[in-house]
Amino acid sequence: MAEKKAMTKSQLITRLAEKSGASKAAVKTILEDLAAVAYKEAKVGFTVPGIGKLVLVKRKARIGRNPATGQEIKIPAKTVVKFRVAKACKDAVVGGNKK
Repeated sequence: MAEKKAMTKSQLITRLAEKSGASKAAVKTILEDLAAVAYKEAKVGFTVPGIGKLVLVKRKARIGRNPATGQEIKIPAKTVVKFRVAKACKDAVVGGNKK
């Protein structure tokens, strides 16, 4: 069985252009603008309705281990970007909680 590969940016642009009737250039510009706005607004949280939300999360400093030597190391506190998937997206992709 052949494994299906993830959609590329150009495939996404083509599919959205066909579905909306807009030109590929217009769709490409919209996607690039969406990404630029998301990067700028992520500091306060950026939601893509029905898909999820970009948020900043502060991680505390902690003690970790070097896997090669087993030596303890200090991992400093830092801020990271996380993407929280929306419930509607999760339900559509993996289905509801089926027990």
